Amino acid sequence: MAAVLEVKGLRKVYESSGKASRQVEALRDLTFRVGAGELVCVVGPSGCGKTTLLKCVAGLLRPTDGTVTLAGVPVTGPRPGLAVVFQEYGRSLFPWKRVGENVELPLRQRKMPASERRARVTDALAAVGLADVGGAYPWELSGGMQQRVAIARALACEPDVLLMDEPFAAVDAQTRAELEDLVRRLWRERGMTVLFVTHDIDEAVYLGERVLVLSKSPTVIREEVVVELPLERDQLSTRADARFTTLRSRVLGLIRGDGQGVSKSAG
Repeated sequence: MAAVLEVKGLRKVYESSGKASRQVEALRDLTFRVGAGELVCVVGPSGCGKTTLLKCVAGLLRPTDGTVTLAGVPVTGPRPGLAVVFQEYGRSLFPWKRVGENVELPLRQRKMPASERRARVTDALAAVGLADVGGAYPWELSGGMQQRVAIARALACEPDVLLMDEPFAAVDAQTRAELEDLVRRLWRERGMTVLFVTHDIDEAVYLGERVLVLSKSPTVIREEVVVELPLERDQLSTRADARFTTLRSRVLGLIRGDGQGVSKSAG
């Protein structure tokens, strides 16, 4: 499978300010590849730099060393082929704009013709089950529905790679399960490449075709875990599957390890 997203030797060091300035190495040496049409999850200990990794991949943060390439082209800043869904949907949606306007906003920034913008907004909202709420304001919707709007905005951009940064951490368990199934469905229907960052081990195993397990900071890839579960998944039977339990235990054991003796590459 050809790699659409490739990360090589990614390192990020933060420089603290003040009199006692010091360097904090967040990411040490990350190398991995994501094939076209793959759904890969990233999981690791709290504070290990998962969000830093995603921001570097998205071109929102410049790495200290290493490269990120999308379809062979270096990512040096935000670009049309990448879309990001963040955890804090309340901050990513403009409360004074209606739902349809929120979804349409990045398309307007690209100066896309109005007819194409409308068609994409209609399609994206229908895809996430919100066909009838385009005229509502975000604050009139539940948290789960607001996150669906954020997903719809990303879908409307028709990205080559969809990046998701712990997008369901702020919703209740039932809504989270519904949104997980939504991501699996959209991934399959649209043939998207998805890199999904989460702190939830069960979520990573349920969603992913592969799980990249990160070490504690300074972060490297501890291990790549191939998720050998059926393509068709549901919240009850999949989570009751003995293979799911085995995979979950394996990932949990890796995260609870000392973070040493890790693999530098995956994919």
